[in-house]
Amino acid sequence: WDIAMSDLLAGRSKLDGFHGIGFPGGFAYADVLDSAKGWAGVIRFNPGLLEQFQRFHDRPDTFSLGICNGCQLSALLGWVPWPGIETQAQPRFVHNDSGRFESRFLNVQVLESPSVMLKGMEGATLGVWVAHGEGRAHFPNAEVEEKVLAQGLAPVRYVDDTGEATTAYPMNPNGSPHGIAALTSEDGRHLAIMPHPERSFLTWQWGWIPQDWKGGSTASPWLKMFQNAREWCDGA
Repeated sequence: WDIAMSDLLAGRSKLDGFHGIGFPGGFAYADVLDSAKGWAGVIRFNPGLLEQFQRFHDRPDTFSLGICNGCQLSALLGWVPWPGIETQAQPRFVHNDSGRFESRFLNVQVLESPSVMLKGMEGATLGVWVAHGEGRAHFPNAEVEEKVLAQGLAPVRYVDDTGEATTAYPMNPNGSPHGIAALTSEDGRHLAIMPHPERSFLTWQWGWIPQDWKGGSTASPWLKMFQNAREWCDGA
């Protein structure tokens, strides 16, 4: 289902009948207020809409995936890493250290975490596309950052050629601390990720694949994210 914010505002669609939301990448409101701030504002400053999103978030049978601009939105809504953080302390994604838009195919590693969509992918180092100008994970509060790391709520990291998390450019395209490329909620139902797995789930989409993949499956390991979501919904 392709639903625009205008559909929700006009009452043509409601979230109550859905188990999953995908907040897509792109440039909501042209990012003129900083990335995803206009999008988040439409939700946060419309009480009825905010209540609808909050109701969806709180239901135990729902999940969300925020990618790129949608990742920034998930953070601004407070869906990751957990609700109730003061606005000033809320982790979010800000301008790249390079000061410019970065479009690259690079490596990330999936770590153990509670994330529903990353189940069974722990330990994998995979190529993925990134395309963003504001992807650096920013933690205004050191205690929140420490808790995120301690609880495994930063499940995807940019890594170098040895497979180690890195802050070095260009393997880390934005300067995120600890190589952080994603955040997940404590219960694993909500995932916010800056790279684009939806642009990397087929092998022909990759900028490079291992030699022994050639001539094999057309699906890449990123497909498992979406299979996980389907399986989780079937059991929810």
